[in-house]
Parts: sequence; structure tokens; C-alpha cells
Amino acid sequence: MHISEGVLTVPVLALGWGTAAAGIGFGLKKTSPENLHKTALVSGVLFLVSLVHVPLGPSSIHLTCLGLAGMLLGWSAVPALFVALVLQGVLFQFGGLLSLGVNTAIMGTAALTGYGIWRCGSGKVPYLFAFAGGFFAILIGSVLVTLTLALSNQDLILTAGVIFAANLPLAGVEGLISVFILSFLAKMLPDYVPRPAGI
Repeated sequence: MHISEGVLTVPVLALGWGTAAAGIGFGLKKTSPENLHKTALVSGVLFLVSLVHVPLGPSSIHLTCLGLAGMLLGWSAVPALFVALVLQGVLFQFGGLLSLGVNTAIMGTAALTGYGIWRCGSGKVPYLFAFAGGFFAILIGSVLVTLTLALSNQDLILTAGVIFAANLPLAGVEGLISVFILSFLAKMLPDYVPRPAGI
């Protein structure tokens, strides 16, 4: 879900940076000192899990745990993602620095999708909503990548469609991973799993 350097137009890059800056700022405001350790831990997981990727045109297919990050951190997932993406860009040239704003905006929106689904419904059938949070986070992220590529270059529409289709099976896998990890944390570290209380 990382968009490579040199693919996007300047207006798209500017919009991405503006959206990312707003999300990071609000996420930092919502991050309490008590939750810094959890935010740092999730950021580390985000950094590691997406290093194993399969290149696909100007993007790649890989596990992201975006929905899970959103379910655990809420708005704090956006700055956590930003830190992970900066380290990946600087250390491994993965995603690029100019496209960092767009990548943060796309992945942050995906994480917040998982957060919204989890918080709105987790009190009823928790693991169904955990799956939905992981699944729809990837689905929304894939749609945003597709739109971003299509807006930047009409020649990338076919590639964007391939990326979207390739992410559909990944969405199911991410949903199952979210269920497994949240059920494990609920038993071992219940304080790490937020209770449903509205967005």
C-alpha cells in the first residue's frame, strides 16, 4: 500500500501532506502520556510487518495491520504510522519521502476506518467487528490507493485496478489476524484493548 517516489503529481502530493499533517496533529493531541508505550509498540509492529512485501507496479502487497492499529490506538494510530513510514523510507527507501504524506493519509484513513467499526460495534459481537475492522481498513486503503494513482496518471488506471484486486484476499487475511490478536490481547493484556464507548 506504499506508493513509490516519482509517481504522484504535485497537487496530489500537496493534498496528501495537508491531510497527513492534520491527522498527525490531531492524533498527537489525542495521545495521552499513559498510552505512549502502547503507541510506540504498535508503531514498531507496523514498521516490521510491512517490510515483507511483494512489489506490484508503483505499489506493493504486504500485511499492514492497519485496522488492528486503529482498533488499539484510535487517532494515535496516525502519528504511529507516520513514524513507521519515516523509518521505512529513510532506512530502506520503502515508499519514498516525497510520497510520505500521501502514504500516511491513505494508511491513516484505513486505520481510522478500523477504529470506527470497532468502537461502534465491538460491544455486540466483538470478533465479528474485529474482523470487519481489519477487512474494511484494507478495502478503504486499496480504494484510496487506486483513486490516488488514477488522479495522478491515467496510464496507471490498469495498475491501480490490479492493486485493488490483489488487496481483496489480503483484506480477509487482515480481518482474521485482527480477530486472533485482539482475542489474545483481551485475555493476556486486557488494558490494551479499548472498550466500546463511541468514536
